[in-house]
Amino acid sequence: MSVLSVVLPAYNEELMIAKTCSVLGEVLTDAGISYELVLVNDGSSDRTWEEIEKAGKKDPNILGVSFSRNFGKEAALFAGLAQAKGDAVAVMDCDLQHPPETLVEMYRLWEQGYQVIEGVKSSRGKEGFLHKKCAGFFYGIMSKATGVDMQNASDFKLMDRRAAESILSMPERNMFFRATSSWVGFKTTSVSFEVREREAGVSKWSAWSLVKYAFTNIVAFTTVPLQFVTVGGGICFLFSLALAVYSLAQYFTGHAVEGYTTIVIVLLLIGSAIMLSLGIIGYYIAKIYEEVKRRPRYIISRIVRGSEDVSENARNDSV
Repeated sequence: MSVLSVVLPAYNEELMIAKTCSVLGEVLTDAGISYELVLVNDGSSDRTWEEIEKAGKKDPNILGVSFSRNFGKEAALFAGLAQAKGDAVAVMDCDLQHPPETLVEMYRLWEQGYQVIEGVKSSRGKEGFLHKKCAGFFYGIMSKATGVDMQNASDFKLMDRRAAESILSMPERNMFFRATSSWVGFKTTSVSFEVREREAGVSKWSAWSLVKYAFTNIVAFTTVPLQFVTVGGGICFLFSLALAVYSLAQYFTGHAVEGYTTIVIVLLLIGSAIMLSLGIIGYYIAKIYEEVKRRPRYIISRIVRGSEDVSENARNDSV
């Protein structure tokens, strides 16, 4: 009988662990689906790991993975994929904002032969105007980079074992899971869902962390920012050319351009463009440096299956 593994990254989610495990177990059992819940504790500072251990004592289908420190959501996703044993692997948030009932719909589509089932937001829930606009800009860039429409995309998805193994086989350290799962291809379909309100706890994403997350993933997946450098250089060249023509025209007509103001404006424009370009190039070089070092994406300190400690069987990231 086929088994569905559900990967649930958890960071400071002590208030939601028990409820999430209970709800998912009930929904999947009622649907007649054999399951495994893979909860990855991403270096939480609260009692998240203790709650995972307690949940495992109640349900032997729970696999708990604990990092040695906080490595980030992307690392937690890949650790969960690596530890999952199911024939199909789903990924969803631990706060139940992704509806468990949709998971059953995804599984039925997998049974019909689809290998990647994407969860697409029919609404983004309660988000500010600026946040929605920034998200739209980010996914517009990622859509062009992947060739796949990623507007309203999410980490909520279900994949066949082959698709999951294809992602795990990729050697890069910095990887954007949401885009990579679309990039690998396979027979793909989508289901829409409405984002639910969080029942307990608070969001771990601040405005600044979202900006950093977006820029890191853009750089990890596409070279579009480097093309901005080229475009910026072209714009500066055209501006300089236009200014040169204007200055020469003024000179030959006896109306020389005043020097100080013009020079300052030109220097500030070109200097800003150079510094911005160096910043973008430097960020790519930093990511290359991280890749060359070949440090693992994550380090696992403990792993439990149900109530049994199986840390010696943990698959640490060593690609």
